[in-house]
Amino acid sequence: MAWRCSGTTNQEMIAKLKQSTILTSERAEAAMLAIDRGKYCHESDPYLDRPRRIGYNVTISAPHMHAYALSILTEHLKEGSRALDVGSGSGYLTACMGFMVGATGRVIGVEHIPELVEIGERNVREDCPEFIDDGRIKFVEADGRAGYPQAAPYDAIHVGAAAEKIPDELVKQLAAGGRLILPVVTIEGFEKYQDLVQIDKDQDGTVKTKKLMHVSYVLLTDPNTQLHH
Repeated sequence: MAWRCSGTTNQEMIAKLKQSTILTSERAEAAMLAIDRGKYCHESDPYLDRPRRIGYNVTISAPHMHAYALSILTEHLKEGSRALDVGSGSGYLTACMGFMVGATGRVIGVEHIPELVEIGERNVREDCPEFIDDGRIKFVEADGRAGYPQAAPYDAIHVGAAAEKIPDELVKQLAAGGRLILPVVTIEGFEKYQDLVQIDKDQDGTVKTKKLMHVSYVLLTDPNTQLHH
């Protein structure tokens, strides 16, 4: 998948994501066109469809994963929605979510390493300062496994690192009618892999879980493990 969706510009990358039917939402497309990946990935060739390192043993995910995540969460990232981005890293996906929820929405980006909080906030402030100034995006230093209850409940939660199991705290912080997507480690016999999992909470609080596809993410850990992995 990766090589098919690479581009030399943001527009070319997005066009290929559409052609590959990975980017299936017009609103997600508008967000990715408005938020240029090149302003968040400071390596050469930022529009290659692969993860890129941003420091502190963290990557900015491949464009096809961002496109897929935003497409899946589109109906939960409407004007006025509240969203949580765990493992916000470069701030790119947080900014895309901020574009989609509009000036009346709110997105919290969570990182447990202060330097990554600074990187995400700096990138967003340089690209779209109004998102920080109008309060629609806020970056916080916290353990993402515990979410960020101070701003809950959330209509959409995205986790950009693989959990050993679905964190109960994140499910609790999901609003009725909300959707959470995260990679989860699965062990079957001697095999260990990751599934991208979608969790929906009905209006009555019933939780439904669905596996979407196999993925490969860095692990959702504590700062010490992450920095010395």
